[in-house]
Amino acid sequence: MRTPTHDDFSGGFDSGNSRPVFGPELGEFPNADQRRQSGDSEETKEMKTGTTTVGLKTEDGVVLATDMRASAGYMVASKDVQKVEEIHPTGALTIAGSVSAAQSLIRSLKAEVSLYESRRGEDMSMQALSTLTANFLRSGAFLIVQPILGGVDEDGPHIYSIDPLGGTTEEEYTVTGSGSQYALGVLEQEYTDELSIEEAKTIAARAIKSAVERDLASGNGINVAVVTEDGVDITRHKDFAEVL
Repeated sequence: MRTPTHDDFSGGFDSGNSRPVFGPELGEFPNADQRRQSGDSEETKEMKTGTTTVGLKTEDGVVLATDMRASAGYMVASKDVQKVEEIHPTGALTIAGSVSAAQSLIRSLKAEVSLYESRRGEDMSMQALSTLTANFLRSGAFLIVQPILGGVDEDGPHIYSIDPLGGTTEEEYTVTGSGSQYALGVLEQEYTDELSIEEAKTIAARAIKSAVERDLASGNGINVAVVTEDGVDITRHKDFAEVL
């Protein structure tokens, strides 16, 4: 596990590998201070959604998986939610938390990645993308979002766990959401650093299925994203047997 250094969260260049570390370029978010202060309000708590997302790293790429349920309190708000999105030619993000904030975060990240590629003529590294994501979350404009970032760059596959306040750690495998404890138990038992992509897909599906069976806020199927140096492939399955 890699713990981010001070340089990862500052402007300019990372002295360790001479890569630029980025903050948002789209401008300051309005009312950020007020949004941060209202983060624990009763209204915000009512809008929280549960989910289960997992990410695993392999030698050839990464696998991200999520359930497909969105909830509002004790009600199932949707049974067909896309909770993992491509945000980079070889990178994807899972979402857990507020649906509207997560959708806004994904749109903002896609815009920033496109700006970077247009200006520099090259793909953003996963380290820079993880720092950018963390900087967005620290702005206070995206309340209660806990993503997993997975991707592949010239240094190989990467999985980043990013908390709602922007804390970032690079992991071999990680989980987020209300069903995390159930999914993590499966990953702890079955993960090895020699997994193939297909084996990682099966383990990710078992982890999500374990959470779905016990967590009321998770369910209704599974989204699976496989990210390699060739790109991002996302599939959706209502029946877990299709990926087990």
